[in-house]
Amino acid sequence: MVQMGTPTKPLKDLIVKQLLIFLMLSLLAMVAGLILYTKALRRTLIPLSSMVDTVQRIDAGSLAERLPAVQGQQEVDQLALSFNGMLERLEDSFEAERESKEQMQRFLSDASHELRTPLTSIHGFIEVLKRGAASNSEQLYNALNSMYGESVRINKLVEDLLMLTKLDQAPQQEQEVIQLDSLLLEMQPQLVMMAQQRQVHLDLTAEVHVMADAHKLKQVVLNLFHNAVQHTDSDRGAISITLYAVQHKAELTIKDNGSGIEPDHLPHIFERFYRTSSSRSRKQGGAGLGLAITHSIVESYGGKITRMKPKLNEAHKMQLFVLLRLLSHDE
Repeated sequence: MVQMGTPTKPLKDLIVKQLLIFLMLSLLAMVAGLILYTKALRRTLIPLSSMVDTVQRIDAGSLAERLPAVQGQQEVDQLALSFNGMLERLEDSFEAERESKEQMQRFLSDASHELRTPLTSIHGFIEVLKRGAASNSEQLYNALNSMYGESVRINKLVEDLLMLTKLDQAPQQEQEVIQLDSLLLEMQPQLVMMAQQRQVHLDLTAEVHVMADAHKLKQVVLNLFHNAVQHTDSDRGAISITLYAVQHKAELTIKDNGSGIEPDHLPHIFERFYRTSSSRSRKQGGAGLGLAITHSIVESYGGKITRMKPKLNEAHKMQLFVLLRLLSHDE
């Protein structure tokens, strides 16, 4: 019998060596993977951490702050854009609420002031009468006449405030078919009387029908016409009223040749209680609500009221026009 053998130590050494190499390579791969993973994780987490810090700083007083919208990662960028959009909506909502509160506070302050002025005047006349003026017939008559005028002013102010409240609460008004040119011709004697010595010119297109309320439309015309009377000379003043049918719209324009309104006042002429001349408006009994009411009425019918751009050499002259939906023959 013949037996052959070979030593196994070299083979074992080779296996151990290969095992060590495999372990080292695995360890190196693990370390390299961990390094790469850490870098990738840090690249993702740093923008998210920055976003968290920014979000934590944001409150109701700092809604203008925004997250960086471009950070090199599509998902993170989309998240930032979505969050910025939400912040913009919140900021707009807070701003609208703030403006609403400011307008309400200003409205209440102006209304209180307008009511306080005639009440103070009435109280003053009563004090005068209590001190003995009631025994003088002339002083008594003057005091009573003045108090009556102030009471009329208060009543007009309250009616205007109630009208604005109704228009705010129920913007959709009752409507009927109105022939606007006939309505204006019917109002012509009243307008001429309001104008006194001023010239009044009407240029009306016939058969112009709109959907509106006749009483409200009359109030619109009277308010605009009264505004024109206030801004024109009593002797040389001229007021023109034109009515045209333009592109399915009834266009009513009231223009005067007065001194006009300063440019700084123009953006505010439809605001409530706004007056270009406080002393003149109070003297004429106005509280600055006429154009505001007119604006609300016209918009309640889906119309538009604005000041037309002046022509050359008519820099600031008043020229208001009203657009209402023209009623077609098929309606």
